[in-house]
Amino acid sequence: MKTEDRKQAIADYKKRASAAGVFAIRCRATGEVWVGQALDLEKIQNRIWFTLRMGSHRNAELQRAWTAHGADSLSLDTLERIEDEELAYVRDALLKERVQHWRTELKAFAV
Repeated sequence: MKTEDRKQAIADYKKRASAAGVFAIRCRATGEVWVGQALDLEKIQNRIWFTLRMGSHRNAELQRAWTAHGADSLSLDTLERIEDEELAYVRDALLKERVQHWRTELKAFAV
């Protein structure tokens, strides 16, 4: 790949739109549910699964479920997408509100 092509590919990647939203991680073995928020829903599963594989996830209960039951027992689902919001503080406040709603609705833990 030429240098110009590579630079253009990187620039295009950085300009792509990311979808913020609320997600749930479910453990099929125990029925436990964890709800969290992400600024980029497409990347969050890879990020969380990496920390779980390394044994360094900050949520001890989620890490225990991963260790006890394995990756195949956990699934990540998108609960809600937040429309593009120009102002970061408005988006963050909306995400916080929606996460609380879903935690209450699903009787879930925080990620």
